[in-house]
Amino acid sequence: MKIGILGTRGIPNHHGGFEQFAEFFAVYAEAAGHDVYVYNSHCHPYQEAKFKGVNIVHCYDPEEKIGTIGQFIYDLNCIRDARKRTYDVLLQLGYTSNSVWGWALPKRAVIVTNMDGLEWKRSKYSKSVQKFLKYAERLAIKSSDYLIADSIGIKDYLESTYQSKAKYIAYGAHVFLPSNEDVISAYELHKEDYYLLIARMEPENNIEMILDGFVQSKSQKLFCVIGNVESTKFGHYLKEKFAHHSNIQFLGAIYDLNVLNHLRYHSLLYFHGHSVGGTNPSLLEAMGSGALIAAHDNVFNKTILENDAFYFADEHSVSQLIKTTEKNKHIDKVKRNTSKIENQYHWETINKAYMDFLINCHNESRK
Repeated sequence: MKIGILGTRGIPNHHGGFEQFAEFFAVYAEAAGHDVYVYNSHCHPYQEAKFKGVNIVHCYDPEEKIGTIGQFIYDLNCIRDARKRTYDVLLQLGYTSNSVWGWALPKRAVIVTNMDGLEWKRSKYSKSVQKFLKYAERLAIKSSDYLIADSIGIKDYLESTYQSKAKYIAYGAHVFLPSNEDVISAYELHKEDYYLLIARMEPENNIEMILDGFVQSKSQKLFCVIGNVESTKFGHYLKEKFAHHSNIQFLGAIYDLNVLNHLRYHSLLYFHGHSVGGTNPSLLEAMGSGALIAAHDNVFNKTILENDAFYFADEHSVSQLIKTTEKNKHIDKVKRNTSKIENQYHWETINKAYMDFLINCHNESRK
């Protein structure tokens, strides 16, 4: 098949979830003999025409110059190019800024859309933006031939709200094998002597609740926060609020997966506060890294973690977990989560599930 992948800033991954998936899946599909094209922002650091055999199409992206509206222009430019290339399948990753151009998608191609999370529920957005995102969600469903949901919660939501069938395919991860403790010593950290949180600095990730709980616990250990603290208003607020707590350290954004996995593996307890969306990539990475996990109590997290994590719903429950939880007493939870990555969420398994689904969609469309 000739496959186009839309909806990311491009590959190789320099950003996050969908970009990482696009990189892994595109390389997998190309190796399986398909003709694969990935759309990249013109200002992506990688400027070559091919990446590991995958065709790269650079399209003009004015987001850096004009802000969020630039995402819509970039998506339109990608779709306009896609109309010229006679794709068999177009895989769209997300719908936030491309659904308004659904009418322009090429008619010949089968349109398969990963619907991402419930973007309109994110508290970082104003009421008007939330209303638009709910509208965009509806547009994306209308303009897609097939839907993918990366969590059972999202699948159930799409089917009950829109009566639209969705294929459940989760995100992926790899099992991590630590090399040495030099990585954490570079941050002046010691094995199982610190708590850790990795997230974008957004309210719905419950970072403030977690840190309030840590303060309430009166723990003398370190709490390390990794994320884009300097680039968001909320990040600045958090840094200022907890500035007088010397054992809360904001380490900034770190994108090196090897470093992140070492930090997770050696932490005493890893906090995952995400409460909106589907299967969060960082949660699966934490499961594969050998971390003991404390997660926000919601259907998205519990569907994946089941009984192999601790859950919190407020600062008091965070405080209690910090006071009572020791990693060495719960290695069984860690091992079961690692096993889930090996058997259910490994990238090879996820890539094959996507490939099989795209082939089935293509074959159905030709009947």
